[in-house]
Amino acid sequence: MAQTKVIIIGAGIAGPVLALFLKLRGYAPVVYERLDGIPEAGISLVLQPNGLDILRKLPGFVESIPGRQIERLASYSVMPEDPGLLGQSDLPARMFAESKHGMKGVSRVAFHRAIVAAAEAQGIEVIWGHELVGLEQTADTVRATFANGTTEEGSFVVGCDGLHSRTRTELFGQEKADYNGTTQTGGLSPTPQVLLEKATILNIFGNGAHMISYPVSETHSSWAVTLPEAEHRESWRSLHKEQIEAFQKSPFASWGYGAGELIRTTEKLIKYGLYDRPELKSWHKGRITLLGDAAHPTSPHLGQGASQAFEDILLLTTLLDQRNADRGPLDVAALSGIFAEYERERIPRSSALVKGARAQGEGRSMEGVEACKQRNAKLREMMKDDESFAKAYAHLYDYIMPQHHD
Repeated sequence: MAQTKVIIIGAGIAGPVLALFLKLRGYAPVVYERLDGIPEAGISLVLQPNGLDILRKLPGFVESIPGRQIERLASYSVMPEDPGLLGQSDLPARMFAESKHGMKGVSRVAFHRAIVAAAEAQGIEVIWGHELVGLEQTADTVRATFANGTTEEGSFVVGCDGLHSRTRTELFGQEKADYNGTTQTGGLSPTPQVLLEKATILNIFGNGAHMISYPVSETHSSWAVTLPEAEHRESWRSLHKEQIEAFQKSPFASWGYGAGELIRTTEKLIKYGLYDRPELKSWHKGRITLLGDAAHPTSPHLGQGASQAFEDILLLTTLLDQRNADRGPLDVAALSGIFAEYERERIPRSSALVKGARAQGEGRSMEGVEACKQRNAKLREMMKDDESFAKAYAHLYDYIMPQHHD
């Protein structure tokens, strides 16, 4: 019997990983991407414990990911009215030593290349330069049509096409993205000497400004400054030389604890606005469903975007294991049942983390001395010891996939 073809729209972070999980189960995934190749846009991400735990189900893959294992978390205030250490923790190093479920800072481009290479090494076809323009469902298949006239038919389609998902638009129509009032300006810099001894996720809190940084290699660190500002495009493109030089001379470049040095020595600088999108009550119609940012786009402040996509992948493929043991084509009723259960369990979790990320961002970029002092006091309490810190973030990492029964 021929393998069941699955069309995946989007070759970003989620699409190739989903393709690998499906391929290992005996499906025939094919990935279509509107871009002509892996983009240089974006800077980095932290692979979190829950995401890494899922990626370890791909034999040998995690060990091949280029990046830097995180050892420490440290937070400081640079407010003149309340300066100094807010807290630090070696919990990431301890988690990795005990269970290998730590955190890893990675270059987005390097990680993207690694997952595409892993997919192609398994014989998965990744087809670049194909922009989706239409989806048509029949009794037995779904047909994807692309801007260049190419068509493809498969048993079902999974939209992994991110923030600007055309699959989502095809299913539910055009939606308005609302600017949330903040921008991020980020870069890639040589790691300062003060941060070289231990691979550290560094959080710097100011009045109306926040910076996060972490290493992505043995020599370089990624960083981003969040600011309340007038609306800015949702773009991850590099800034011009004059814009880079202006930011390198800004007041943020004088921050201590290695933060200012990161800004002054940056080799790349990008700026983008942060936008919210309506929460969907359903992610599927018939033979088509959404996954990752296409289903539940989030601001970056909890660092859970990639890990939530991986949780989606694990649950969806587990349901396919249980409801389609022979890996054959499924009728639309069976697929709709799988997709309905997938979203029923994933929507509450992903929605809670989207809201949590939004609240985290609001706290990081809040303005007003007294409000910021109260925020700092809460952070000091939360980070007073590893046990308190672990409890504060347990909801992120202690996700256990619900048990499913036929």
